[in-house]
Amino acid sequence: MKIYSIFLSSFLLIFPCLISSQTCQKSCGKIPIKYPFGTGPGCGDPHFQPYVTCNDQQQLTFNTHTGCYPITSIDYNHQIIYITDTSMSTCGCKLPSKGFSLDWNAPFSFSDDTIFALLDCSTSSSPIYKSITDDKNSTFPLCDSKGDSICSLLYSCEAISRLSLPISTCCVYTPVDLGPSFEMDLQKLQCTSYSAVYGFNGQEYNPQGWQYGVALKYKFNFDNDYPVICSSCEKSNGVCGYNNAQQFLCNCPGGLNTTTDCFYGDSWSHGSKISPLKSGTMLIFSFTWFIILAFIQGWMK
Repeated sequence: MKIYSIFLSSFLLIFPCLISSQTCQKSCGKIPIKYPFGTGPGCGDPHFQPYVTCNDQQQLTFNTHTGCYPITSIDYNHQIIYITDTSMSTCGCKLPSKGFSLDWNAPFSFSDDTIFALLDCSTSSSPIYKSITDDKNSTFPLCDSKGDSICSLLYSCEAISRLSLPISTCCVYTPVDLGPSFEMDLQKLQCTSYSAVYGFNGQEYNPQGWQYGVALKYKFNFDNDYPVICSSCEKSNGVCGYNNAQQFLCNCPGGLNTTTDCFYGDSWSHGSKISPLKSGTMLIFSFTWFIILAFIQGWMK
């Protein structure tokens, strides 16, 4: 009976691990999660984990030193994430904002499609305006002149037009103008708000139909190669992750981790692949029979 008690205690400790759910999830809300992103610590690529997280409300968010922003979608084919800033102005409303910036060491950069428009800027004190001559009343903006139409259309929106702001207080900023740190501090720029557009939906002259938000590009690594080991993990129904030493792990159904993939049976099945679900079932089945045999042996003694 003593042997039976020992094996029963061991089973009760191990059994929950065998049937526990997969630690790294494959979605956050309605957004599918794939490498290099993850739903929590130990999931995805460790270089991306601090910036893209899934909160308790199943909302995928993008984090920088200027705030937390909801991620609306991810284009895995073109490696672009789309985020929205709830304090950003759109055609529907003008809101005061602090601006948007990327952390200098974040593995992201602005997509070429993203257009920034600084709104309600002070033409007398903003650094984006410089004097043409010694006359401080004569200035020109350090803005993209091709963006004048963007400003005109934005200022034609009812939410902005009723403020009677002159077009000269609008400045279209391209991402390269934000500098190497991608810093857009509206307080320093002496602007009260900004708007960001990453698409026009075929409605270039209708700002109500524009796609408002920020599009950010990402790369897997220097060569932008998808890791082969991660691809093998995902093909076996696993999720790519990492351990405390930031070494690769494949998180498998049942909560088990491996350093390769979730085809546990490869080493003893002569090359045939046993599915993760069947492998877990076999482990539980074999362990249960082992306890029964141990019990019978102890009872016979």
